Amino acid sequence: MADIAAGGNGSIQLKGARELARGLKQAGADLKDLRQVNKDAAQIVVPEAKSLAPHRSGKLAASVRAGATQKAGVVRVGSKRVPYAGPINYGWPKHNIKPTMFANRAAKNTEPQWTKLYADAVQKIINRITTGDTSK
Repeated sequence: MADIAAGGNGSIQLKGARELARGLKQAGADLKDLRQVNKDAAQIVVPEAKSLAPHRSGKLAASVRAGATQKAGVVRVGSKRVPYAGPINYGWPKHNIKPTMFANRAAKNTEPQWTKLYADAVQKIINRITTGDTSK
């Protein structure tokens, strides 16, 4: 069984996703289904991360966005215009910047919603595989 966890790197990871993907592929499931679920899970975290981000100018919160691959949902923070996102979240002791861990807390705070999303999606795929139903 795959475990779902909020990774310390600020992303949402489905532990065992590689094995799940391999099993689903062998069973004929469409792996593109997982990419959309991963993106939906990341999009659940985004509003919480935006609200927890420190607000001086608002640029940090505005830089929070969702992304996904077939194996992971990712909440990205920062950009060329917001290069300080990492140090604000994780801290930078040499510069006396204490970690806020706002992105990590956002993933943890929303964990019940996105774990249910994963559970429902995996169950739907399993039902499709066991019944032979090819409709989505």
